[in-house]
Amino acid sequence: MTSVRILLCDDHAVVRAGLLALLGSTPDIEVVGEAGSGEEAVAMAAKLRPDVVLMDLQLGPGIDGVEATRRIASPDVHVLVLTTYDTDADITRAIEAGATGYLLKAERPEELFTAIHSAARGRTTLSAPVATRVMDQLRGAGRPSLTDRETDILGQLARGLGNRDIARALFISEATVKTHLGRIYAKLGVDTRAGAVAVAKERRLLP
Repeated sequence: MTSVRILLCDDHAVVRAGLLALLGSTPDIEVVGEAGSGEEAVAMAAKLRPDVVLMDLQLGPGIDGVEATRRIASPDVHVLVLTTYDTDADITRAIEAGATGYLLKAERPEELFTAIHSAARGRTTLSAPVATRVMDQLRGAGRPSLTDRETDILGQLARGLGNRDIARALFISEATVKTHLGRIYAKLGVDTRAGAVAVAKERRLLP
């Protein structure tokens, strides 16, 4: 059987070394390259044309794993996310960017091997916790999908706090609060603080 050609992308050298040793133990998987950043992964994927790119989401300075996935994913090069993050926002962004699968680093090696072969065939593989989150999102498709941080900020809005007080309460910057507010408004279809609180109460979105 032809080996599946893999490109590793993780900004931690120790993690890459561990994956290299693990995948090197399987005769039907060949690691053809290692990338330490999103930009490097994009360039190497274009040059090496691997079957599967194992992609971490949180990378160092530069583009993150989601943007790298968006630039790499194609009918011939599949991206399998391998990360420690399983929030709704991370999962949604990765899948929308074109990821074929989404696996957590806590999985057993056998699960990783199976996911790699499935990804090489263009088949979707999700870790069990991720699959559960995806199903929950589908069941609640009529509800806006707010991140935990956005829900926290909505709760502070409902208390009548201004941006500065919200920033202090959540230990973030005012600029970050404004960014989250913009996303909250877009998701709820409103353009005022009062409107956001009203819709949140109506849809039972407050913490």
